[in-house]
Amino acid sequence: MKILQKVNVKQVLTEQSKDHLLRKYERNKQQLQKECDQLFFEMKKLERNRKYPSGGLKNQFDKEIDLRKERIKMIEFQIEQLEILPLGSELQDQEISALIEVSVGDNWEEKINGTIVVQDGIIIEIRER
Repeated sequence: MKILQKVNVKQVLTEQSKDHLLRKYERNKQQLQKECDQLFFEMKKLERNRKYPSGGLKNQFDKEIDLRKERIKMIEFQIEQLEILPLGSELQDQEISALIEVSVGDNWEEKINGTIVVQDGIIIEIRER
């Protein structure tokens, strides 16, 4: 019988992957900051035009801006943690679905827990518990 299973993909931290992650975090941080600025601009624009009741609308804009600021703080924390990690560390990258074959007599614990380890875009290890 074949079943779908979740498989963890881990990335080995190298200079190249560290630089790539830092650039990705910085891009995400800049995008979130642009969204905050745009939301603030739109909120002020609507307040000046007085087209909508300001109380509820302002609260909604503030809520959206605060959500993005929290995500920016999370990204800043991830950047700090990435700077601390030594090269060779394994980072949880993603989780994918895999099709596996199971049959009577298989060890269930070995079949359900797999991990793929990637280094600089190359699979270097497949762990089946």
